[in-house]
Amino acid sequence: MDRVNSEGLNRGALAWALTRRDIVMRARRTNSCLLCCQGPVNEAGLCDVCSVMLSEAEQKLVERWMAGVGP
Repeated sequence: MDRVNSEGLNRGALAWALTRRDIVMRARRTNSCLLCCQGPVNEAGLCDVCSVMLSEAEQKLVERWMAGVGP
């Protein structure tokens, strides 16, 4: 999946975005998934559907957000 919604991030930029507190916090504040722009989102700024399709490296970054550590 490259991009679900033209307003969402390109899939290649997701790992970078997950290291940026400002980007993730904006997704959480607007309740809009970083990739598909749907809601609701988790602590990492991703919806349940997009969270399932992550690579191993992306999943590790998401786990840091879910644990409350952040980037």
